[in-house]
Amino acid sequence: MDDKRRFESVYSKKVRAGKRRTYFFDVRRTKGNDYYLTITESTRRFEGDGYERHKIFLYKEDFNRFVAGLEDTVKHIKTDLMPDYDYDEYDRRHEEYERRKAEGTLDHYNKDKSDEVVEEVADEKLNAEAAEEVIEEADTSTPEDDVIDDDDDDLKW
Repeated sequence: MDDKRRFESVYSKKVRAGKRRTYFFDVRRTKGNDYYLTITESTRRFEGDGYERHKIFLYKEDFNRFVAGLEDTVKHIKTDLMPDYDYDEYDRRHEEYERRKAEGTLDHYNKDKSDEVVEEVADEKLNAEAAEEVIEEADTSTPEDDVIDDDDDDLKW
């Protein structure tokens, strides 16, 4: 088997995640006819042409631990950190986008979504500026305040 064929995907799954990000799950074959998974995040660059890509190689001996760790982490976020968040919101948006695309009414949908994005960015900017002000007001400590207590293993800040 030549090198080109060795690196071909034997199975591939593409997951779009918004306008700028796509995930690729590719099963590839080794020289010894074993298989491994590559997970690629591809993000369109803001400043122009091209994409940034980040890749993870996942081997069969790590599948169970990786999936268990991923599921545990996502469950922790969904149940403990953000239980009230609507995790299906983006699936509904994507379904609406695909429906409008099929109907040919996508231009109107994109304009509506563009207006929402502008409002969200403006809100986030205001929130970030307010947070910076709070941090600046709260950060009145001096370097002498950062002390390590030799009697205790905890750091004092």
